[in-house]
Formats: sequence, C-alpha cells, structure tokens
Amino acid sequence: MAARIYKPAKTAMQSGMARTKDWVLEIEPQAARANDPLMGWTSSADTNQQVRLTFDSKDAAVAFAVKQGWAYTVREPKVRRPVPKSYADNFRYGRKGAWTH
Repeated sequence: MAARIYKPAKTAMQSGMARTKDWVLEIEPQAARANDPLMGWTSSADTNQQVRLTFDSKDAAVAFAVKQGWAYTVREPKVRRPVPKSYADNFRYGRKGAWTH
C-alpha cells in the first residue's frame, strides 16, 4: 500500500488559511474507479481511498506510515510569498492606469 503525505494548499474560495497548518496522509488508489451504467455514479471497491489522516507535523505522518509498513511519498509545500498591497496605491500619483469612476 502506498501513501501520500502533503500539506494542503489554501482554498481559492476564501482568503483565510484554515486547514492548511496540518499535514495530511492519504492512501493512493489501488484500483481505478468505475462508472455505474444505470445511474452514472462513480464507484470503487477500494475503501482505502476514503482514509485521510491529519498530523501536526511531517515527522509524525512519516513515522505513522513507517509503523504501518506503507511506502510513502512526501510532497513539500510551496512557499507562499504574498505581495504587499496598499489601498492608497490605487490613488498614487504616477500610477500606470488611469483612475476613473
């Protein structure tokens, strides 16, 4: 069984950083999903796809995977570099775009 360890990215729906502090361990799918011909639902016989564990640190997630005997891959998070912005820059003299109502 193979596991994937990563730190989730910020959701695009809101500006907050909720649920991005913990590390997540997910089991990689063992079998492909199949479409039900009658209803069109997607299903799978692999119930391990539903396993999603959260850990406070990467080391704790790796230790858990090693203890269970699972092969794992760690995806390091990308560093977020926010661009400092100021509301006053919208009215700055020498601004590139013309300010209009």
